Amino acid sequence: MARSRFGTEFDSPSCSRRMFILGTATTFAGAFLAACGKPPEESVAKTEVPVGGAVIMDNFIIAQPTEGNFVAYSAVCPHQGNKITQEKNGQVRCTAHGSVFDTATGEPVAGPTLEGLKTVEFADAGDSITVGGDTA
Repeated sequence: MARSRFGTEFDSPSCSRRMFILGTATTFAGAFLAACGKPPEESVAKTEVPVGGAVIMDNFIIAQPTEGNFVAYSAVCPHQGNKITQEKNGQVRCTAHGSVFDTATGEPVAGPTLEGLKTVEFADAGDSITVGGDTA
C-alpha cells in the first residue's frame, strides 16, 4: 500500500508482463481487423443518380456517365485519403486539397493528385445500385 499526500492509503495499480502483452495483442488485433474490414453495404435508387452526374454516399460514389451506364468509385481521395464531398457537372471534388475527378472515368482533372479514383464493384439490383459489403 502507498500513502497519498493526504494520508490515505490506496492500492497501486499493477500491470504484469502477461497482462501488458495480452493488452497489446488485443489492441493490435482490433486495429488489424478494422483496417481489413469491408465498408458497409450502401444502395441508391437508379433514379437518384443523374445522367452525366454522380451521387456521393458515405463510402462510395455512384455515377451515371450516360443513360443506363453506371460506374462506382471509392469516396476516398487518392491524394491523402480525405473524403470526397462535392459533386458538380460530372465532376467530384475533394475539398481538403482541391483534387477534382471526372465521374465518367475517375481520372483526375485538377488539383495535387496524380492518381485516379479507385473503381469498385457494384451490384445492379434492377431499380437500385448496391455497393460495399460482399459486392465490393
